[in-house]
Amino acid sequence: MRRALAVLMLATPLALTDAAPARAQAESREGIYLQNQILQLRQEIDQLRRGGGAVAAVPSSRGGAPQGELVGALLDRVSTLEDETRRLRGRLDQAEYQNRTLGQQLEKLQGDLDYRMQQLEGGGGGSRGAAAAPAPAPRAPEPASRALPSVAAPSATVARTPEKALAEGQAALSRRDYAAAEAAAREVLAARGSPRALDARFLLAESEFGQRNWQDAAVAYGEAYRANQKGGRAAEALIGFGSSLANLGQKREACDAFGLVQSEHPGLRGALKDRLEAGRKQAGCR
Repeated sequence: MRRALAVLMLATPLALTDAAPARAQAESREGIYLQNQILQLRQEIDQLRRGGGAVAAVPSSRGGAPQGELVGALLDRVSTLEDETRRLRGRLDQAEYQNRTLGQQLEKLQGDLDYRMQQLEGGGGGSRGAAAAPAPAPRAPEPASRALPSVAAPSATVARTPEKALAEGQAALSRRDYAAAEAAAREVLAARGSPRALDARFLLAESEFGQRNWQDAAVAYGEAYRANQKGGRAAEALIGFGSSLANLGQKREACDAFGLVQSEHPGLRGALKDRLEAGRKQAGCR
C-alpha cells in the first residue's frame, strides 16, 4: 500500500507543477540569451577602449559620435540587460521555490492518506465483527421477502461467469438490494485473477456504502483506488473513500482525499463533480 501510494505521489508533483518548471525553463533560456548579449556588448566595449577596428562601423551609424559616447551607450545597455537578467533569476528562484513547496505538501498529503488507509485496513476485521451485529437485522428479511434471489443458491452447482455475476450484482445494486450486490462482488473477487476484479471492487464498495458500513466501504474504495491509481476510475474511488471517511467523522482526512481529487482531476464534471462537492460540503472542507 505504502509503495503504491508513494509511486503515485512521487508522480503527482510533476502533474501538478507542470506550469512552474516549464516557465522556469523558458525564463532560464531567456536569461542565457541576455547573458550572451551582455558578453557581446562587453567585448565591443573592450574593443572600443582599445581602439580596435571591429566596431569601426558604429561611429558611422551614429554620425561620427565621439567614442566616449558610444562606450557610455553600450555601458547603459549592459546595465539594462544585467538588471533584466537579475529580474529573470528572481522569477526563476520563485518558481523553483513554489515547485518545492508543492512537492512537500503533496508528500505530506500522501503520508496522511497512506497512514489512514493502513489504519482502516488493520482495523477492518474488528469493525466488521462489530458492524455485523446490527447488520443481520436488515439482512435477515432479505431471503424471506426475495424468494427469487435466494433461489440463486443452486448456482453452487452451475457457477456464474464473472460477467453474469457482475450484471446481476449491478441489477441488485440499482434496486438497492445491497446484500445481493455485495455477494455478487465477493463471488467475482473470490476467483483470483478475474479480469473483472476492478469492477467487482467498485461494486463491493458501493454495496458496503449503501449498507452504511462506512469503514468497510472506505477499505473497499481504498483497494479500488490502489488497483486503479492512474486509470479512469481513480477519481471515483477517491471520492468514495473521502465520503466514507466523512461519514466516519474523520473530516480532516476526508478533506485530504477530496483535495487530492481536485489536484489530480481539475477538469472533473458531471455526476462525479456533484459527488465531490457534496462530500466536501459534508466534511466542511474549505
